[in-house]
Amino acid sequence: MRKPIVALVGRPNVGKSTLFNRLVGARLAVVHEAPGTTRDRIQADSEWNGVTFTVVDTGGMEVLEGPRQAVRGSTPEAVASDRYLSEIRVQAEMAIAEADAIIFVTDATAGLTAADEEVADILRRTRKPVFIAANKADSPARRLAAVDFYRLGLDASVYPISALHGTGVGDLLDAVVAALPPYQEEEEEKEAIKIAIVGRPNVGKSSLLNRLLGQERAIVSPIPGTTRDAIDTRMTWEGQAIVLIDTAGIRRRGRIEPGIERYSVLRALKAIQRADVALLLIDATEGVTAQDAHVAGFILDEAKSVVVLVNKWDLVKKNAHTMEEFARRVRLELKFLDYVPVLFISAKTGQHVSQVLPTAVQVHAARQLRIPTGELNRLLQEAVARHAPPSKAGKRLRFYYATQAGVAPPTFVFFVNDPKLVHFSYERYLENTLREAYGFLGTPLRFIFRARERQERQRATDDRRHK
Repeated sequence: MRKPIVALVGRPNVGKSTLFNRLVGARLAVVHEAPGTTRDRIQADSEWNGVTFTVVDTGGMEVLEGPRQAVRGSTPEAVASDRYLSEIRVQAEMAIAEADAIIFVTDATAGLTAADEEVADILRRTRKPVFIAANKADSPARRLAAVDFYRLGLDASVYPISALHGTGVGDLLDAVVAALPPYQEEEEEKEAIKIAIVGRPNVGKSSLLNRLLGQERAIVSPIPGTTRDAIDTRMTWEGQAIVLIDTAGIRRRGRIEPGIERYSVLRALKAIQRADVALLLIDATEGVTAQDAHVAGFILDEAKSVVVLVNKWDLVKKNAHTMEEFARRVRLELKFLDYVPVLFISAKTGQHVSQVLPTAVQVHAARQLRIPTGELNRLLQEAVARHAPPSKAGKRLRFYYATQAGVAPPTFVFFVNDPKLVHFSYERYLENTLREAYGFLGTPLRFIFRARERQERQRATDDRRHK
């Protein structure tokens, strides 16, 4: 049974995203004074009075008659949003169709407008519970003026609120959760694998999301920068719960424009931080660029597992060696070793897209792999016997034992006589030895080298504490 869904709808710039962030308790949606900032559906879970539900933020529903210049000027943001009006409306209507309850957000400072009436006409055709949130009601006068929204004739109660300050939101939620259908979360529900779709602008991230889901879940456009928020979509693949996170394109730091794009990039980076696996998309027609290496650097810095997807492969002229040569260049230029799988796909045609989720799940399993201490130390002894550790100034590196300290990513602690004697080439040798034995597909490994004396001192300290 799915969680109840509450959709936030309304005309542009009434504070839907501000209310969304307050309800979910995090700044997940980009908030900006420019109308049209939110374009796709964004969703996250919330809880009120013990009731768990999913909140869906939507773009501003707007029907323009005549040029936008006659409505609110010709600012770049306003003109740019014109390109997406029909897509934004479709996304909002899909959210309404999926919702169990709807919060119709209006602006108490502006009063009832023609655009509000247009949204009300759409909501009037639904038989779902509707609650009118008269936002920005930050004064007694504005709260009294909010009764004007009863003129919409929706047979819905009006709740004067301030999404920014939280005033009145509790009363609104009391009414909303009372109207939601019952939901009981499964106690043994499998934890979802979080997969972030990342890359520079216009490499096909949203197209891939839609292809994986089999529906138009995100607006797809050839215009770079269409996706602004990190969009979480839950799905089930062969019994495994998966959360796909579509993100805004990440530019090089010097090319990130201030304002909305800056916040979008920050959210994309946060999406990488909370993901288990990153799907790094590369445009096959352009090859590996400096921006691709920039994004790969973020993934490596966060020690995330990764699958490289070379998209638009259908547009590349190929011979018998094209794929092998391209994969070699990808690993070389992105500083990935052979442990990272490289898939060649076309999100547009669906070519090889069926390999994406199985590979990502396999990579996630490698990220959670734990090696028993006995097996790990037998492998270490064999590696040392096969290739003796280096020495420095007549002092040779000695290994005493090793243990795996954690997973995600797999982290190994080696106790040695002197960590300063560990050369990076020998560390790489140990990593290759582990990968040959256990794979660790697409997953970085962390090695920690500690002096045995330090460990013994720590053990003695622990013993004293327990006496």
